[in-house]
Amino acid sequence: MVTNSIEIDRPAGEVFAYLEQFERHSEWQPSLIAAEIKTPGPIQVGTRVVERRKTPVGIRDIPFVVTEHDPPYLLSFRGTTGPVRPVGTATVEVLSEFSSRLTFEVELEGRGIGRLIAPLALRQTAKEIPMRLRGYKKAIEDGTPGPTPR
Repeated sequence: MVTNSIEIDRPAGEVFAYLEQFERHSEWQPSLIAAEIKTPGPIQVGTRVVERRKTPVGIRDIPFVVTEHDPPYLLSFRGTTGPVRPVGTATVEVLSEFSSRLTFEVELEGRGIGRLIAPLALRQTAKEIPMRLRGYKKAIEDGTPGPTPR
């Protein structure tokens, strides 16, 4: 499992609201090309999303489902297909009225041949997560992202 945190100069509600805008994750994740929400309505447990991501073996679609959703504190997901499936949780902790800590925990579960690939992919993920968190912090602190209509 990979766990990383970053302090953000924004209230927990803003941090969480931007986090659950999956279609905007490419603003702060360099390897993400796009994300498409497949389930109509607000984000909730059961919401399905497909990310199109650059990986070491090429561009891949990575579908996942939201498994926990407790605004503005907790968002968890689980990959639904493929030999290597991400399982993760984002937690937002209130530090003050105007600041929060965002923590990502990610594990990669291997299925079949994926059991051989998952440890290597997790090493790459461990390098990327701190960069993603810094990108998230910069995006939200510099631009105060607003809600996107759904």
